[in-house]
Amino acid sequence: MEVATDEPFTPIKQDTKKGNLRYYPYNIHWNYGLLPQTWEDPSFANSEVDGAFGDNDPVDVVEISESRRQIGEILKVKPLAALAMIDEGELDWKIIAISLDDPKASLVNDIDDVEKHFPGTLTAIRDWFRDYKIPDGKPANKFGLGNKPADKAYALKVITETNESWTKLVKRSIPSGELSLV
Repeated sequence: MEVATDEPFTPIKQDTKKGNLRYYPYNIHWNYGLLPQTWEDPSFANSEVDGAFGDNDPVDVVEISESRRQIGEILKVKPLAALAMIDEGELDWKIIAISLDDPKASLVNDIDDVEKHFPGTLTAIRDWFRDYKIPDGKPANKFGLGNKPADKAYALKVITETNESWTKLVKRSIPSGELSLV
């Protein structure tokens, strides 16, 4: 499922590729969503991530609690880490977070706690996003920042910067292109 950023009111829709429903051959064991009021600016070259430009979408969130959530459900989350995925040359941030209502939320406050309480999860998330397009005949995605997740402080920096970009976008001080701002 994806947010259709080019349609009015940006509905959640089944992801398609070349007119067909997108099939993901790998299971995921976490919840996937976005951070509202963020935007990865496609005109901004991030010097910390190989000069990659934003992917023109909100920032993605990978929520690691053990509860399966409903499509469109709104959660209060605690950011824990960030992955700088480079997908076909575009920077596509993945914020790793935990829902505040998860029983382990009070135990997990930064990247090291993720490995302690959810062992192997950060590697599994990175590997899934690296490989998920390979069955479509595309190359594996790459990751900036040394191919490793960044800590909570860095994740918060990404959120702040992309919120600032979103603010400029909705104030129309940056062209919106194909994006729907309705």
